[in-house]
Amino acid sequence: MIQLQQVSKIYEMGTDRVYALDHADMEIKEGEFVSIVGPSGSGKSTMMNIIGCLDTADEGAYILDGISVERYSEKELAKIRNQKIGFIFQNFNLLPRLTAEENVELPLIYQKLSGKERKRRVRRALEQVELAHRMGHRPAELSGGQQQRVAIARALVTEPSLFLADEPTGSVK
Repeated sequence: MIQLQQVSKIYEMGTDRVYALDHADMEIKEGEFVSIVGPSGSGKSTMMNIIGCLDTADEGAYILDGISVERYSEKELAKIRNQKIGFIFQNFNLLPRLTAEENVELPLIYQKLSGKERKRRVRRALEQVELAHRMGHRPAELSGGQQQRVAIARALVTEPSLFLADEPTGSVK
């Protein structure tokens, strides 16, 4: 499913070149559960962003389902992110003006699902994280742990084949 071959991500800091990833190799097969651990600043989030097609490697190759991601257009990458990958971000990335229900529903709108199917999936996802009773609340009206569970529901709702989570339970009590 996922292959990183000699992947590097390099940041220029003045005259210094900082390797967030330095020729990283990894293979993840379908059905595997993988945790990437390391100290702060070791490249975990950078690797997640590359795997999630949010960022690109400066060197090396990223193969997703047998195809190099370099072959995809930006539009195709957006479709992959929406349909294949469920993201759970450390800082939630919820839209403050939307309710929990609307935040969870948003990726389904981009998938062009019917309203009835969207409502069914949103309710099920919020029930899975035990927040169906708070679906009409905006992020500011929810605790940090509840906001994180809304973010988890948003990742679940598209039924992706790949979940990427950056400290997904850091705020859940």
